[in-house]
Amino acid sequence: MYVFHFLFLILFVSSVGVEPDMVSEPGKQFAGEKPLMTQTTLPDTISFELTDYNNIVVNAVLNETDTVRLMLHTAASGVTLIGSAGEKLKSIHYNDRDTVQSWGGASDSRYSRDNRLQIGRQQWEGVTIWENEHSGQTTDGKVGLFMFADRIVELDYEARQLILYEELPAIDDSYTALDLTVENGLPFIDGSIVVGDQVLSNRFLIHSGYSGAILLDDEFVAEHSLTNELEITDSTILKDSYGNELKTLKAILPAFMVGYLSFDNIPVGFFDGAIGRQKMSVMGGDVLKRFNLIFDLKHAKLYLRRNGLVKTVFRE
Repeated sequence: MYVFHFLFLILFVSSVGVEPDMVSEPGKQFAGEKPLMTQTTLPDTISFELTDYNNIVVNAVLNETDTVRLMLHTAASGVTLIGSAGEKLKSIHYNDRDTVQSWGGASDSRYSRDNRLQIGRQQWEGVTIWENEHSGQTTDGKVGLFMFADRIVELDYEARQLILYEELPAIDDSYTALDLTVENGLPFIDGSIVVGDQVLSNRFLIHSGYSGAILLDDEFVAEHSLTNELEITDSTILKDSYGNELKTLKAILPAFMVGYLSFDNIPVGFFDGAIGRQKMSVMGGDVLKRFNLIFDLKHAKLYLRRNGLVKTVFRE
């Protein structure tokens, strides 16, 4: 069986802590194997670590045996483990392998079916776990936001808490409500960048696994000649989850706007001469951590407000 798990770009650069991942529909599960939530006590407050690389890390238990550190990935639906972590776990047994497709090319990956997962008080059965090469620094793998798709999910970056609700909590005037577009398991919001006297609108994937601020898609960069319009500050070789390489350029945007909120002099990345490789623009962890976010995935809404991290210096 040949299954494509569209392994979107979460870049891996050891020097800046960016890193790669897979995003897919139907996701990490094979057809007819949706994980079953067997314990859903709500509300549930789950503490997380916000790493130096802007990644959210939660503790999880696999098969009531192994404790692992998983990076919460807002642009994914399933669970992955890196190879070195899987080798140390007693309860993970890879059943088979399949072909996965990333932006860098096709690769072979092992998977393990019918696992149990617990995060906080939330428990799942029948979870398929995929193996790949990279995850956020200090983590054993990744868990997707869409594992919680039937819940309201609050990410309180300031308090370092993931809070799950049955219904939407009280939302005051400090929050900005945005329409959330979900396509093939990927959450997008509209945003704009300022270049010279132009305000250019685009759609941005909410991508907590990308430690940087903004990453622009190839078509958008080419359409607006941004390689010539922006001053290039650096270039880096990136890798996806399976080791495929691509060159990215870095620059500084005069401004980035989402809803009624804006940031000045924000770092931006884009690829060099690879039209069609990077098909989506990304809003990464260096922007996301400056908000407290409430995801209402069932009603396609995102509520966000600035928090105490808003004045934190952006990573270069």
